[in-house]
Amino acid sequence: MKKYLLAIDAGTGSGRAVLFDLKGNQISLGQKEWTHIKEEGVKGSMGFDCQKNWKLLCECIKEATKKIDKKDILAVSATSMREGVVAYDKNGHEIWAVANVDARASQEVRKLKESFLGVEEEFYAKSGQTFALGALPRLLWLKKNRPQIYEKIDKISMISDWVLAKLGGVIASDPSNAGTSGIFSLEKREWESSFAKKIGIKDDIFPPVFECGEVISKVTNNDCGLDKNTKVVMGGGDVQLGCAGLGVVEEGETAILGGTFWQQVVNVKDPKPPKDMSIRINPHVIKNLSQAEGITFFSGMVVRWFRDAFCQDEIKQAQALKIDIYDLLEKKASKVPAGSYGILPIFSDVMRYGKWYHASPSFLGLGLDPNRYNLASMFRALEENAAVVSMENLENISRFSKLQSDEIVFAGGASKGALWSQILSSVTGKRVKVPKVKEATALGCAISAGVGAGVYESIQKAAKELVKWEREYEPDLKDHQIYKTVRDKWKRAYESQLKLVDENILQSMWKAPGL
Repeated sequence: MKKYLLAIDAGTGSGRAVLFDLKGNQISLGQKEWTHIKEEGVKGSMGFDCQKNWKLLCECIKEATKKIDKKDILAVSATSMREGVVAYDKNGHEIWAVANVDARASQEVRKLKESFLGVEEEFYAKSGQTFALGALPRLLWLKKNRPQIYEKIDKISMISDWVLAKLGGVIASDPSNAGTSGIFSLEKREWESSFAKKIGIKDDIFPPVFECGEVISKVTNNDCGLDKNTKVVMGGGDVQLGCAGLGVVEEGETAILGGTFWQQVVNVKDPKPPKDMSIRINPHVIKNLSQAEGITFFSGMVVRWFRDAFCQDEIKQAQALKIDIYDLLEKKASKVPAGSYGILPIFSDVMRYGKWYHASPSFLGLGLDPNRYNLASMFRALEENAAVVSMENLENISRFSKLQSDEIVFAGGASKGALWSQILSSVTGKRVKVPKVKEATALGCAISAGVGAGVYESIQKAAKELVKWEREYEPDLKDHQIYKTVRDKWKRAYESQLKLVDENILQSMWKAPGL
């Protein structure tokens, strides 16, 4: 009788359920897009709709498992966008939740910095996180603006924990996702309740911590049709489990996950963050490892915007040819030389974790020659720009960690693009490896479930066994030299564009709360 592992992924833009066999082969997928709640009168709000999204996740689970006997699913685990927080009352019912880039707490971030001088630096030294996307300012916002909800809070968790709580009735957290809350110790891999107490937040609302792969309970909720004997296993953050699903489980190994956001991660053993607060440090799903991380904002979203705004004819053409629109755009962009005729996209800046904001979205360097400055060139320039910003982030991490790798594992939706993969290799000057399983985060989540079910001895061993490679790319050395010039020009151009934001001439694409 064939057995299975189920991974549930609550992402920024959608929920997914992915079924795997015990050899790591993806069997089926259920996916539903969702949007987050912008509360009227609450600037920067991005609420997470637990009731609606749970129904969508159940639909995903039913879709992914409709052709099998549910009793053959040995275990289920969950992953999610990080930083998203769910609050529960004493009965375990969700009473408030926000998605990852909810930015309602800008005033609270500013107040924390002004009222507790040096506290952000103090907390960052232990947690690897700044206030920008952390839970503490959001809880302060809730205490001030929704006191009737705040007073009812008995527990908080991350969104992946919420999925497992819905399935198995136990509220718990894991280090990899809880670590992104900013209320968590990198060294101890436990909640740091003293942070909450110091700034006047409840310090008794933190659930037990389970390591990724540990069994929490069995399924108790029949909403999704899963069997009650299926084990519910602790999962983790999408990036960290994505790295497990890419085989990036040893010190120094490097990955880029190219989705809505791009994350550049390097595994490190020493969890002590840099004093300049330039990068982020997170607990890995591997117990003795942390991850130094850079983030590029909205890379995938920008390409999707470009597609929807400018590529209507190409969309129709791709539909007629029965090919993916991005394959068509890459085919056209592949005829454009490296450097895209000097076009410089201005979207995400390099990660500056301590004081982070972006310029206004724009394209610079456009000319009036339609044979050069056209849709194909602009599309290629966007792909090049994502690689350039990734390279800058990786170099910042290397300076901090003193670690270098000759290769990068590239995954996520962007890795489906052969041109994008080659551009990344040529920009960085490193070998780029693309896995066969594109759902790396879901595979990592399934590995976690498999460890809990006793199928695999450990996450590390399973990752090395199950991850297979589809393609590899070597850098074009001629293009690599061209991209060095592109990087230099982009950095100088971006600096100038930030000044236009500073002078209130243009509006920032995104600012960290409190700036």
